[in-house]
Amino acid sequence: MTLALLGDHRDHTSHRELDALVPRLADELGVEAVWVPTDAPFDVADHDGVWLVPGSPYADEAAVLRAITAAREGGVPFLGTCAGMQYAVVELVRHVLGASASHAESDGEADDNVVAPLACSLYGEERLVTPVAGTRFASWVGEPFPGMHFCGYAPTPEAVRALEAAGVVVGAVADDAGAEVLELVDHPFFVVSLFQPHIGASAGEPIHPLVRAFAAAL
Repeated sequence: MTLALLGDHRDHTSHRELDALVPRLADELGVEAVWVPTDAPFDVADHDGVWLVPGSPYADEAAVLRAITAAREGGVPFLGTCAGMQYAVVELVRHVLGASASHAESDGEADDNVVAPLACSLYGEERLVTPVAGTRFASWVGEPFPGMHFCGYAPTPEAVRALEAAGVVVGAVADDAGAEVLELVDHPFFVVSLFQPHIGASAGEPIHPLVRAFAAAL
């Protein structure tokens, strides 16, 4: 099974932790994960799954949005974390709701921002992530747990409410972050999270249940 880590590899904590996770994915879960830069030729269909990893702004935002659409429409397992969640919300609002949507970090602050600065930056901050009962996410993780963040932006409450009205499910919440996890219930696996489930890989912490569920869907 091959997994594309879609993102622009940089020397920061999040990507170093992903590098530490890659051999463990192979050894423990039988998944070969490869980095794919956002500005490189990429076909979602060439992989069993796509993980849109943290690290915005992306080198090629249009390619990122196309990949999200292809995974969503093609039933390809998709995980988006931190910026991956943010750009998934932009894609969903544009192509599921048919509304204008922008990202404050890359597009500037505007009336159609569906991703906006957090009132309290969560860069390097841990918050208690509380699963919503009855969701798939809750079935994977069980009890509330501390989730690590490296973000200053998040989906707006208004965007989340509009997506909920269209059938998107909030899988978890956290103080200062609002919606921590969003799920598409009519998709084999389309889950996005603001917290970063791979943090701790270099210290040998167990692979997070969200990542295990993603790997099981490939």
